[in-house]
Amino acid sequence: MGHRKTHAPKRGSLAYLPRGRASSSIGHVRNWPEYNESPIILGAAGYKAGMTHVLLVDDYPQSPYFGQERVFAATILETPPLMVFGIRAYDLTPYGLNALTEVWAPELSNDLRRNFPLPLNYDYEKALNYLEERKEKVSEIRALVHTQPRLASVPKKKPDIVEVKIGGGSIEEQINYSKQILGKQVVIGDIFKEGQYVDVIAITKGKGFQGVVKRWGVRILQHKSRKTKRGVGAIGPWRPARVSYTVPRPGQMGYHQRTEYNKRILKIGDRGEEVSPNGGFIRYGLVRGNYLLLQGSVPGTSKRLITLRYPIRPPTNIPENPPQISYVSTKSKQGV
Repeated sequence: MGHRKTHAPKRGSLAYLPRGRASSSIGHVRNWPEYNESPIILGAAGYKAGMTHVLLVDDYPQSPYFGQERVFAATILETPPLMVFGIRAYDLTPYGLNALTEVWAPELSNDLRRNFPLPLNYDYEKALNYLEERKEKVSEIRALVHTQPRLASVPKKKPDIVEVKIGGGSIEEQINYSKQILGKQVVIGDIFKEGQYVDVIAITKGKGFQGVVKRWGVRILQHKSRKTKRGVGAIGPWRPARVSYTVPRPGQMGYHQRTEYNKRILKIGDRGEEVSPNGGFIRYGLVRGNYLLLQGSVPGTSKRLITLRYPIRPPTNIPENPPQISYVSTKSKQGV
């Protein structure tokens, strides 16, 4: 038999060009799912603490291991209660959504001053009446929430601000729901439940300026190659006399926004010591309060804010009952 040629194209995907740095370390939700039940906040946020492994019963009927205990990787997010400091109403125009008005809570957290100056002599009733007068124009209601990093193990005091859509019910019901939660804390257990699937939006680990071998997975040339080994053999022909965008080039790698769909919530709790490993998570510490246990991994490094959203394309074969967890590893992650 003769020599078989191998087909080895570059490994990098062209679906995410250009590969530039994200504008913010907080993932921006570009789209929200349809929700038809009673009004609720369709998203949340938490800080990535680290990973561990869990032992749970495989509850997928199609799985060959159905009914048996299996080991899965899991990610712990510390999710201190979110503070709803405002609601924003949007009007649908031919050019997209346009912010119609805002209503801020009568009392705001002092830590919010670290983000921007707080309004003086704010008239809450006037803003609420303005919204009520124009509620026929409103097509979408979103909640303005901020995190409380003082209640987590992240080394900062400045809160992170996230805008979350309120879905379900009519616009009238959404406005009433938003008025109920305005100025109050919302815990993660009020938004999601165990066994539910969520989408994860986050910024990946930044790796700086990298060459084509690491960035695009091209083959390393033989040792007698001219000029370079860790590069492409040619970046293009003489004619057309330009470099195509599909040619692997060095540049920024990592620190990109990515969305991972359908991560299953394995557990929601308020006692962080249940999942904190001995000695704490590396580069994070101990989980102190509310937490979320997700199956699998999520983008980003520890301490990074992870945005969670109701699934925009949920799976069809969702198990009815929450997962049965028999063991969560709390063994030290520091090799001792």
